[in-house]
Amino acid sequence: MRIWLDGGLRDVDDAHVSVLDHGLTVGDGVFETVKTTDGTPFALTRHVERLARSARGLGLPEPDPDEVRRACAAVTAAEPVPLGRLRITYTGGPSPLGSDRGDVRPTLVVVLSESPRRPDTTAVITVPWTRNERGALTGLKTTSYGENVLALSRAHEQGAGEALFANTRGRLCEGTGTNVFVVLDGELHTPPVESGCLAGITRALVAEWCGARETDLPLDALERAEEVFLTSSLRDVQAVHRVDSRELPGAPGPVTLKAMRLFAERSAADIDP
Repeated sequence: MRIWLDGGLRDVDDAHVSVLDHGLTVGDGVFETVKTTDGTPFALTRHVERLARSARGLGLPEPDPDEVRRACAAVTAAEPVPLGRLRITYTGGPSPLGSDRGDVRPTLVVVLSESPRRPDTTAVITVPWTRNERGALTGLKTTSYGENVLALSRAHEQGAGEALFANTRGRLCEGTGTNVFVVLDGELHTPPVESGCLAGITRALVAEWCGARETDLPLDALERAEEVFLTSSLRDVQAVHRVDSRELPGAPGPVTLKAMRLFAERSAADIDP
């Protein structure tokens, strides 16, 4: 494995980040996960733009988009894999202990690992914790992922592959690393970004290509939905066959199958939509 760290490629054993890096000590950083197919990143422009938006929202200097692209190209060329997880991490850099930032340039790390293919369906659970739709970090893809780690661990304990959150108003929001779509009365819906969910890149493409409506939904819409599916950079479109104890027989259903097909066709035809 080869890693881009602060301006060049490094071997794993030579890729060192300071123990005082703000990304390590206080989670002061942003990141992107990009799917690669045979070394080619999908929707890289959208990911680089969202990385910059997240950095601005966190008050970090914007990353140089050309450097990010060079880093991605170098890493994918050095370690081509059939299906990969390209991780771009951008942190506050070495800083004093505590919340104050230092005056050293931010840290940029890009690494690629091989990713297994996800099954067509998964089970999900709902968790009692909420997303704060009015929080300072809402809508930013930050490295502060403790809530997600805890919720996903609970999902795995219950034989599920993902956990879904409501927001503080009890409205359906998102998963730990996914956006959620539901089919109600034959129509496809997904929570709006105002719910506090991340503006997922796969979410946006599926909504556009499949004609989904952004709808403010109660969490119990999951109990009424005819179909449920998840989207993310590495899942693409993944059907849900169980929500908590409720089975959804026949998953993936017809709307989900259409979304799977459309996304596979459109994404294969245009790698940087």
